[in-house]
Amino acid sequence: MILKHKITDACAWKGADLAGDSSWIYTLSESDVAELLRAAREVQNRGLHFPNFDKDDFKVPGITSRLDEFADELENGRGFFLLRGLPLERLTDEQLNIIYFGLGLNMGSPVMQNPKGDVLGSVMNIGDPDDKNTRVYETNRTLPYHTDPSDVVGLLCVRKARRGGLSSIVSAATVYNEILDRAPEYLALLYRPMWYAHLGEGLPKRSPIFSYHAGKLTCRYLRQYIELGHELREQPLSQIEIELLDLIDSITHEDSIRLDMMLEPGDIQFANNYAVLHSRTSFEDDEQPDRRRKMLRLWLQMANARQLSPEFPGRNGFGLHRQPGA
Repeated sequence: MILKHKITDACAWKGADLAGDSSWIYTLSESDVAELLRAAREVQNRGLHFPNFDKDDFKVPGITSRLDEFADELENGRGFFLLRGLPLERLTDEQLNIIYFGLGLNMGSPVMQNPKGDVLGSVMNIGDPDDKNTRVYETNRTLPYHTDPSDVVGLLCVRKARRGGLSSIVSAATVYNEILDRAPEYLALLYRPMWYAHLGEGLPKRSPIFSYHAGKLTCRYLRQYIELGHELREQPLSQIEIELLDLIDSITHEDSIRLDMMLEPGDIQFANNYAVLHSRTSFEDDEQPDRRRKMLRLWLQMANARQLSPEFPGRNGFGLHRQPGA
């Protein structure tokens, strides 16, 4: 089904309207922090280690209702929120991993981010930017707007860059609304399957950029992997397809559309990958390796995730999902 009218729900926000609004930021209270620290220590006292524990091992009754509200906001609200105030200076690396992973367990189910089975990804400048097979987050270059292959993505700031590295998000529904306004002739093309490369998973697979099903608009977008997918399948993009991708990229970069934020150490940004595109500006790293920009990424499969149409196959991580307690 092709949606021919604008989305007016909370998910269709504009950055300009939220820049002076802090309702999307939740700052952890001292009691919140104390509960998270207690839960982490209980995991350790049982002799358990990250990631070999389950939701029942990381109990946070004082903030359970709040985490349920966060999960609902991700699916039925704006599609994102920022959790602020995790005291990194009071945590060991193991405790940080336990708390972050434990929060994920209490909102959804963490999934694997690579064929090795990692459930926390380290986002750092370690890759060759000239290699097409380099994952887009492994350089210090501008990271184009895109979605990740999971219901929800979390990004925890451990260290900021010396300069740059601004995080930015865009509402997929707002992008769709703008295309309806400016260039409705591209509408049908948004629903036409394109080849997407999924590194480490064989040949590219087909999926449209947008889908409308069961009352919800859903998006999947990463231009570099679309271009690579068509190249690998030896199916060059047509001129009109290139024009559509250019239009999407142009809209996402507009000042009034995007919401920019500098993630501070201890901040965690959560976003619904079907409703929000995310990006990052280029950055300059510190010369000392232990001072370089570092983010920890978490992918979640959500129990309350939207129903997807058959032509828009869902993806949650790589390979088999993590088994409880393993």
